Amino acid sequence: MKKMAASNVLIVGLNGLGAEIAKNVCLAGVKSVTLYDPEPVTLQDLSSQYLLREEDIGKPRAAATLPRLSELNAYVPVRNLGGRSGQEISVDMIRPFQVVVLCNASYEKQLEINDWTHPNGVHFISAEARDPVFNDFGPKFTCVDTTGEQALTGMIVSVDKDKEGLVTCLDEARHGLEDGDFVTFTEVQGMEELNGCKPRKISVKGPYTFTIGDTSGFGDYTRGGIFHQVKMPKIIEFKSLRESLKSPEFFITDFAKFDHPATLHAGFQALSQFRKQHQRLPRARNAEDAAALVSLAKKIDADADEKVLTELAYQATGDLSPITAVIGGFVAQEVLKACSAKFHPMVQHMYFDSLESLPSTLPTEEDCKPIGSRHDGQIAVFGKQFQEKIASHRQFLVGAGAIGCEMLKNWSMMGLATGPDAKIQVTDLDTIEKSNLNRQFLFRPKDLGKFKSEVAGAAVSEMNPALKGHIICKQEPVGQSTENVFNDDFFAALDGVTNALDNVAARQYMDQRCILYEKPLLESGTMGTKGNVQVVIPHLTESYSSSQDPPEKQTLSCTVKNFPNAITHTIEWARQEFDAMFVKPIESVNQYLSEPNYLENSLKYSGQQRELVEQIVSYLVTSRPLTFEECIVWARLQFEEKFNNAIRQLLHSLPKDHLTTTGQPFWSGPKRAPDPLAFNSSDPTHLGFIIAAANLHAYNYGLRGETDPNAFKKVADSVIVPEFTPRSGVKIQITENDPVDQAASDSNDSNDLVKKLPPPSSLAGFRLTPVEFEKDDDTNHHIDFITAASNLRALNYKIPVADRHSTKQIAGKIIPAIATTTTLVVGLVCLELYKIIDGKRKLEEYKNGFVNLALPFFGFSEPIAAAKNKFGNTEWTLWDRIEFNNDPTLKEFIQWFRSTHELDVTMVSQGVSMLWSSFTDKKKSAERLPMKFSKLVEHVSKRPIPPHTKHLLVEVMLMDEEGEDVEVCRSLRRRRPFLSSWFAFETEECIERSTRTLILYSTGE
Repeated sequence: MKKMAASNVLIVGLNGLGAEIAKNVCLAGVKSVTLYDPEPVTLQDLSSQYLLREEDIGKPRAAATLPRLSELNAYVPVRNLGGRSGQEISVDMIRPFQVVVLCNASYEKQLEINDWTHPNGVHFISAEARDPVFNDFGPKFTCVDTTGEQALTGMIVSVDKDKEGLVTCLDEARHGLEDGDFVTFTEVQGMEELNGCKPRKISVKGPYTFTIGDTSGFGDYTRGGIFHQVKMPKIIEFKSLRESLKSPEFFITDFAKFDHPATLHAGFQALSQFRKQHQRLPRARNAEDAAALVSLAKKIDADADEKVLTELAYQATGDLSPITAVIGGFVAQEVLKACSAKFHPMVQHMYFDSLESLPSTLPTEEDCKPIGSRHDGQIAVFGKQFQEKIASHRQFLVGAGAIGCEMLKNWSMMGLATGPDAKIQVTDLDTIEKSNLNRQFLFRPKDLGKFKSEVAGAAVSEMNPALKGHIICKQEPVGQSTENVFNDDFFAALDGVTNALDNVAARQYMDQRCILYEKPLLESGTMGTKGNVQVVIPHLTESYSSSQDPPEKQTLSCTVKNFPNAITHTIEWARQEFDAMFVKPIESVNQYLSEPNYLENSLKYSGQQRELVEQIVSYLVTSRPLTFEECIVWARLQFEEKFNNAIRQLLHSLPKDHLTTTGQPFWSGPKRAPDPLAFNSSDPTHLGFIIAAANLHAYNYGLRGETDPNAFKKVADSVIVPEFTPRSGVKIQITENDPVDQAASDSNDSNDLVKKLPPPSSLAGFRLTPVEFEKDDDTNHHIDFITAASNLRALNYKIPVADRHSTKQIAGKIIPAIATTTTLVVGLVCLELYKIIDGKRKLEEYKNGFVNLALPFFGFSEPIAAAKNKFGNTEWTLWDRIEFNNDPTLKEFIQWFRSTHELDVTMVSQGVSMLWSSFTDKKKSAERLPMKFSKLVEHVSKRPIPPHTKHLLVEVMLMDEEGEDVEVCRSLRRRRPFLSSWFAFETEECIERSTRTLILYSTGE
């Protein structure tokens, strides 16, 4: 970030691509961004240039773009280099800049500029809206971190003393290293020459072993040690454009189109020649112009693919917002790589196409002629008829955060839902926070506190006025509680759903709803430089929930509590202490004061009776502060308890020389022997804990806080700390299976403590205020407390401490998000949306995608087909269903399976209600079998079916004639005009797992 903040970037050409690059670079935070484009704005620019408006037509592009671009980041000055119409950029004008980006410049101009930048240390990037990108960062560019991944560390258990130097790691986790990586070491005992050694190149021998070279001259390894991966700089040699045109090095974006880059390399040179000869681009879908371009390209590369070249000619006048987003996001990240030297730059030519997004029925030349519309750039590719399809398409956008903002921007440029009866539905329950502004580009500081969906909808309606009145903004979350809002009628008025969510649970819920209503789903997500796109098509692909990531590895509780060996362990411990000190006891006190018989019930059912009562007595009686000074005293005593007394108790129970039952040192391997801390008010970390803890404790009691360090020092140093004597016989939880250490609970002791409590009636109206954890407020002491507590714990165990920013990211579970990845991923989503609008029905026409801009890497694959199942002679997938009519009785329902499929129903349940089973007694069976399903559900659940509920999920166990369980597809039951019933059928195994979701799939989901 410091390197970026010292970089001045020049962007030449402010069409849609130039604006997209400038937007992402501004949001990232460079020293300055300068624009150059004195050409007048035209109506066609509005196809993808979302920073321009119709009233800007005729104004210089850079000047018209600058005001709205400047709003994105107040810390990045945006300047206009000026110029007059017809004046091209020159070498003299680019000298002050560290990075120069040329958008849609001729090859002659690119060569002129690059001939100067290559030898003069200025990083050069050229790009076109139709997608070619070229990088030249100089003859020797140093990349300091090629992947951006966190450097790996791990504990070792042995190092061989020989020529190879085989290192064996602790078998708790794979080392994760690759051949050619470099490592150094710390805390090695015996072979101490390795500690702090120069980085040694490794060779991987297995998931837990690697070699580091000759160690024969070192001491004998005794025990311990941690390896640390060292990121080594990489020197990359770039060719100049002049040289690279003759001997190109291609970056492949789609290995299924391995031959396309070479063809397009010749094609774009031919396109430049065509433009020079004819003073225009080839006309859309014009065969004569296409033949001329193919002829020119064949002279450059005789093996070039004629079909691809023809499409290049046909689309030369096109301007698509999704392609602009893909290339703009990619190029902006390359700009940041040039500035920061972080992440591996693209080498050296990139050509990207999405020809499979073209309509199945290709448009004619007449259909692609301009009509004087802002969408003429899109019409040149898809034709007027397809543009009408786009305008009539109705989407539901779930989420209006970073992905949602980009999605709405692209949809507005595409003209989605601008037709007479079309609507875009958007929902997001969140309001805008300050931390959103660095990537959710539709929001401004003036919007803080407003609903995201409303602000985003208004912003894109301003970009394309045709959207006004066509965006319906909601603030309801998606889930079972809002199915009265997002009901049958709501989904019936949709053509598809696009997720822009930040959690798996909501994604899975929307996936279920899309299967229920047979709607296409576009799913995407980002994490730092990584992003993915998944397309779900009814009756064609698997669903989002058909495959899942493995569960996140959880740290063992005994490790967090007693044996941390990594900073993540101490941060997790500090986060737990936050709740244990400022949340849970406060809630217990409030429950005692407000709930009759709370204490009696808690003592009856709680396994930690004494601890609970002690907490309430402490927070309500013995340690209840009346002044802020008393809060400081409390914080000082907490320091002593957690970082001194607790450690002394642990070492008393498990001394540093303690041996295991096998005679091995207990404190070895992942178990690090701790040391108690002596409080020192001059230590910023020690004092930081006191300041944060005292202020949070004061917040609990409604007392005014303080931040003057001198006040805290004075009080903390005067506190008389009670003498601590470790207790004998305390059980320590060593493994996960050991019981958690608990003080023996004596009912008499608990009763004695209860007597100290004032009756709730004597404190009528008195309540404490629990702290609600909020990571984004730097003044509330939340992250300050967790940082200080975590680092003090780390000092106990001699673990390297973490800064506040790193602690905040881990404790707040912040998923890294950057604008460049979001922009690119949304562009890929919209390319799939074109296919959905076209109604494509072949699996190979769709593409799931994965990108990593750090490497960089693009990966595309066909979606996985929906798995086929079979019962009897019937084949089905998760998209299929059995349909009933006229609200059958339970008896008719059971008989239908017997007569139609020779299957016996052995159990029927709905939600948590057992409707019927083969072992139901005769009286109940006789009562229920004649009932209509709707009445049966209401009868058993003792609740009326809500008016908005038109589908009921029923779980059924089926058995064939051999007594084997059978799976069948879901069944649809339409009861009456306004009500229908859905039935999903599961095997006995699934029922026994007590799976209860909105929809249960036969696949076991």
